[in-house]
Amino acid sequence: MTRHLPRPLVRAALAGSALTLSLGLAAPAASADSGPAAPSAASRDAAHKAAKAPKTLETLSRFFSREGAVTKAAADPRVEGKAVPVYYLSPEFVAGKKGAPLARLEFLASKAVSSDGQEASLWTVRRGGSWQVVNIATGDDETHYARVGAEKLPGGTVFHEPQINAWYVQSHARVLPLDKDAVRAVGADGTSLAAYRTRVQKAYADKLPGSAYEKSGKAGGYDAPKPEQASAADPAGSPVEGPVTVASSLAGAGALVALGLSGTALVRRRRARQRG
Repeated sequence: MTRHLPRPLVRAALAGSALTLSLGLAAPAASADSGPAAPSAASRDAAHKAAKAPKTLETLSRFFSREGAVTKAAADPRVEGKAVPVYYLSPEFVAGKKGAPLARLEFLASKAVSSDGQEASLWTVRRGGSWQVVNIATGDDETHYARVGAEKLPGGTVFHEPQINAWYVQSHARVLPLDKDAVRAVGADGTSLAAYRTRVQKAYADKLPGSAYEKSGKAGGYDAPKPEQASAADPAGSPVEGPVTVASSLAGAGALVALGLSGTALVRRRRARQRG
């Protein structure tokens, strides 16, 4: 499977992470040992309905036909399985905040498949009181690693370290790798939660919001976001109100256009990767 992904930006994934709104969590965020709070069943159902909506399927048909592999009329996209929560490494955990969970909920993801076997991930967030698909990404990393992590460490939290594009599963005091990028970071046998904290603090603690690195404009290697890296906006031009997914984690990762706001599908290209 091919996923073209520019190296995610530290500014995007950490420094710009102050825009999170409620994702319909079932309970207050827990500690790093017990993992982050999970989305409610109602939130997951609503995200699934948004992914299967006729407007979304219409956009998926355009998405799957964009390179001529299949025609729009023949794409016949379908959504498989339930929406899964997607967690990213938490800036609060990196900063060493007491009681901060290792990862935090960023969005819910659903797997879509076309008639010719192409796969895509639909990223859904709560916006203005309803759930909306805000991104379509090639491949199925989000749902794939959710499944692999559940098999490898039942009951654990699957999370993404976007700065190195690595996927892990964590439960209590252990962090285990789920792909080759994660193996390179923590070894094939994984590492302790304490050791993982030490590693990410060393790598990112000086690049968090308010740091000299962030204020210098060096974060992510850009002095300022390029036009195609700006946050999604509604037709009136005001920023989209939604989780960090729209305004920060996606910034710098590709052309940002909110699905349903401009009528153009957002294509997040990801680099080819080998799964571990």
